[in-house]
Amino acid sequence: MAVSFTSRGSWKKTEAFLLKNSRGDFFQGLDSLAQEGVNALAKSTPVESGLAAESWTFKIERSRASLTITWNNTDVETGFPVAIMLQYGYATGTGGYVAGVDYINPAMRPVFDRIRDKVWKAVTSA
Repeated sequence: MAVSFTSRGSWKKTEAFLLKNSRGDFFQGLDSLAQEGVNALAKSTPVESGLAAESWTFKIERSRASLTITWNNTDVETGFPVAIMLQYGYATGTGGYVAGVDYINPAMRPVFDRIRDKVWKAVTSA
């Protein structure tokens, strides 16, 4: 059984779309959104000394097939990340427990939504 296909017209738009997406052009401009994430995290971090709120950073890693944004907090006390202690809680040295506060997820939700919208718009308008 033979199968054949016939095509008419130009493939320019399809080729331009595939080329643009293969280069990862739709990732352009995500640096500003990554910085928005840092700002949102800093603003929402519970403040006692202010060091944890001031210690947020981001790193963007690009490969041929993907882009990864990682947000980090460099405030570490006695070998434990302060941001994690604030988020999930921690045991005290006297046998007590300090409950965590979910401040990361609510702060980052709007940033994630803007990243999703920006990438979707770039991919669908390519």
